[in-house]
Amino acid sequence: MHIRTDAALAEIIAALRREPLVAADTEAASFHRYRDRIFLVQLSSPRQTAIIDPLAVRDLAPVGELLADPQVEKIFHDADYDLRILDRDYGFRARRLCDTRIAAQLAGERAVGLAALLDKYLGVKLSKEHQKADWSRRPLPPAMLEYAAADTRHLPALREALRARLVALGRLTWAEEEFTRLEALRWTGGGDGADAYLRVKGAKALVPRQLATLRELYRWREEIAAEADTATFRIIGNDALLAVSKALPETHDALGRVPGLPPVLARRHGEALLAAVRQALTLPEAELPRIERSARPPKDPELDARVERLKAARNRVAAELGLDPGVLCGRGTLEAVARAHPKDGAGLAHVGELRRWQITALGDALLGALR
Repeated sequence: MHIRTDAALAEIIAALRREPLVAADTEAASFHRYRDRIFLVQLSSPRQTAIIDPLAVRDLAPVGELLADPQVEKIFHDADYDLRILDRDYGFRARRLCDTRIAAQLAGERAVGLAALLDKYLGVKLSKEHQKADWSRRPLPPAMLEYAAADTRHLPALREALRARLVALGRLTWAEEEFTRLEALRWTGGGDGADAYLRVKGAKALVPRQLATLRELYRWREEIAAEADTATFRIIGNDALLAVSKALPETHDALGRVPGLPPVLARRHGEALLAAVRQALTLPEAELPRIERSARPPKDPELDARVERLKAARNRVAAELGLDPGVLCGRGTLEAVARAHPKDGAGLAHVGELRRWQITALGDALLGALR
């Protein structure tokens, strides 16, 4: 069911709010567009699937009301990004969640992609044909709409299968604690800021003049991509920007000899690339950007030793439970435990990074490692 009017949206949301559970997903177009945003919302109950077009529907508020309805369980697969962009684009907040990716991880699955799980648990073969499709295009062809529908159509059945597995393992409460925490997710991306160019891999190894060039090139690319609403890598990739910044070419001939810069890009953007280099080369020394390197905290051999003992205990318990060690307890959490150095269960409970289920599953082993 393809929803393109406010009336149709109101009708389908009213029907879905009478269901006990609804699967949800979104499609954006970050692979194609500069401004990543939601271009499709998919909703499925065990009986029907709706594909909602946010470019056609004037007001998506009914979707937000459904997501916030505590009477209806909402099923996502890998909910993190969906929940963040729903918050960013519409201010929608979801309650009573289930994430089949988290459920699969806690069930001990190693392959937790949706396609792998649907194949294993339901025997459903999920196509990957439109994985990087441009969801901003209109009209969307039937094959893309069917692909989008498949992402949610099978989630209710997958949820049932994984729930049964978690119950059998005695881990349903573990998953439910994680699901509840998802309700607090909010968009935190914000703007890239003036220092966004420093996130280019290899930027921090450049000398100041090269770094100034990268800053100019990055600004130029952002302006071009924003004007065209095109993903930045489709203008020119980070590796090419870094290569030009390192070489500092001043002529078209020199630009054409820059290793790592494809000739087609040297021809297409030659004037702009050389202009950015010239701008950086004329900057006074005092205006060149420099990397502020913070001093590393002094080594604490005792803390490091505690972390290693905790890690060994975590790995042992993870093997016994058939879980990936990082799923059972990440290194950052182990470091927090090592710093707190709790002596008993009450002390563990005061380590904010530890979940309740982690204390149940792992607490004795952690305390034993600290003794």
